Amino acid sequence: MTDTFVALSDPTRRLLLDRLSEEGGLTLSDLSEDLPMTRQAVAKHLAVLEAAELVASERDGRCKRHYLNPVPLAKMARRWLGRFEDVPMGAIAGFRSQRAVTSPAHRI
Repeated sequence: MTDTFVALSDPTRRLLLDRLSEEGGLTLSDLSEDLPMTRQAVAKHLAVLEAAELVASERDGRCKRHYLNPVPLAKMARRWLGRFEDVPMGAIAGFRSQRAVTSPAHRI
């Protein structure tokens, strides 16, 4: 799972995942369009995404097509974000109001 967090930490890699989410089966040339970097730099980012299993690739003749693999993202969401889905909003509101009352700036 650490690879997933590392892969998602870079804005360029998140952009590549967004593009693959919108339209799968893109080649390196497709993904490199409109990016302010070389194709080789994009290829390095894709390699990180593939190592984290966020991108799956397949050969199509001479082309290599890339697809988003949502499984690691779903696992991460269940493990790390799922535990916060059932947090009562009242508890959060209570935390904020309690913090405002005890804040030194509000004691005057």
